[in-house]
Amino acid sequence: AQPDAILGLTEAFLADTNPDKMNLTLGVYKDHTGNTPILACVKEAERRIFEDEDSKHYLQMSGSSEYCDHLRELIFGSIVESSRTAILQTPGGTGALRVAAGFLGAQLSPITMWLPDPTWANHGQVFAAEGIPTETYRYLASDRTSLDFDAMLDDLTRRAAPGDAVLLHGCCHNPTGIDPTREQWVALARALASHRLLPVIDLAYQGFGAGLREDVVGLHEILGVNQEAIVCSSFSKNFGLYGERVGGMSLIAADDSAASASMSQLKRIVRCSYSNPPRHGSSIVSTVLGDQGLTSMWHDELAVMRARIDALRSGFVDRMKTTGRGHDFSFLLPQNGMFSFTGLAPEEVDRLREKHGIYLVRSGRVNVAGIHEDRMEHLCAAVADVLEH
Repeated sequence: AQPDAILGLTEAFLADTNPDKMNLTLGVYKDHTGNTPILACVKEAERRIFEDEDSKHYLQMSGSSEYCDHLRELIFGSIVESSRTAILQTPGGTGALRVAAGFLGAQLSPITMWLPDPTWANHGQVFAAEGIPTETYRYLASDRTSLDFDAMLDDLTRRAAPGDAVLLHGCCHNPTGIDPTREQWVALARALASHRLLPVIDLAYQGFGAGLREDVVGLHEILGVNQEAIVCSSFSKNFGLYGERVGGMSLIAADDSAASASMSQLKRIVRCSYSNPPRHGSSIVSTVLGDQGLTSMWHDELAVMRARIDALRSGFVDRMKTTGRGHDFSFLLPQNGMFSFTGLAPEEVDRLREKHGIYLVRSGRVNVAGIHEDRMEHLCAAVADVLEH
């Protein structure tokens, strides 16, 4: 099989002997030392779990009920009645997407999933694995630096059929970092409702954009006028729990009976896939969100990560102005989250890797959080060299 586009680059990076190499591909947060840290609130939660835990028994198929309650509160607050939701703990955000795909394929077929162009490379594979055909709608404008919202709405309202599903990035769009404004979310919500399209929202980066509440504004606008939706979420990024595989799939139904019936079908999918989710990561999240002091600590640590990403993005833009011929990358400043779309062509990305040991995805996506502050000059000089040759 062909290697995964992103994970294959990571393997090549590890084998690279260039002492100045830099990996800006994989979507993980890194601190100023280049390490992916364990949050202090997570460390304290694990200490308490270690002292108090008295069993490693299976969780139920839907996962920890305490965890699911915290997930519901964090994402939805009070805007959706709990009786209309069917919430599962899943192995990461990818697991949530796969369960959602299984549900769509089993219960709503024939259905087409509409994906933004571009989107996370794994989205198409996940839905294809459940036999769901995919189409794309325009997202990135021709300048590759902004959202073409009119084209997006045109594709969804003119080409998508009633009953089709539309995948949306709840915040911090991957790979571009370009999100709709609140006004655009309002217009999009109305268009989905009027054309009877099912929103499937990938919420992998809540808290990495403007804040925990601010990053679900678009989702709340969607749910304000759409009775049904699916939300696939993850705590990999905002809790730094990458290796613990902590995610959730939330199905919002039009009424209580539909939610209950849907949960029974979701459990069938879980049973023949992984049976029940892992315990440790959800215990960490529940411990933190169940304690006011630890929750406050988490909010502070998340704010530090968010501020560092913003500072790195601004630093790159500023340094590029003084490097080489003064290249203007100010279009990156309104972008959100860990990723930015540099606009570099695939051949330029190849030259960055081959000549300078700097690894980007060939689309030109860069993980801003992977930049080392003390090597910013090297990165900007390399980008300038590529652009000028």
